[in-house]
Amino acid sequence: MPLYPKEKKGRYSFMAANAYSEYKKQSLQTLTPMEIVVKLYDEAEKQMNLAIIAIEGKNYAGANKSLQKTQDIVNALRSVLDMKIPMSKDLDALYDYFNRQLITANMKKDIPMIKELIPMFADLRDAFAQVAAMPKV
Repeated sequence: MPLYPKEKKGRYSFMAANAYSEYKKQSLQTLTPMEIVVKLYDEAEKQMNLAIIAIEGKNYAGANKSLQKTQDIVNALRSVLDMKIPMSKDLDALYDYFNRQLITANMKKDIPMIKELIPMFADLRDAFAQVAAMPKV
């Protein structure tokens, strides 16, 4: 016999999920902009790895979803670039390249193309993580 009746168990599950959602929201609100960028790169890498797994399992809808999420992340990163900063122009060109590669990889379900992007995202994440870790002056 379950500890709680079925209807209450569902309600408690919902409450736990809602509490976790609030926790995640609160933790994001306390991050610096650089830490958020690092999290976005982490999520992009995760989504590309999920896409590879999905393609290997012939779950093309799942791969499509993961690669589109990666594109959304790239577009979010691109949308906050301050084009007055010279490095932003380079990042913009790189994000454009990432988007084109992701679109092609998604259409072809091309694992090597996705695998080629992952270390590039990791390098950028590491660079932003180093900046985020620098002491504030």
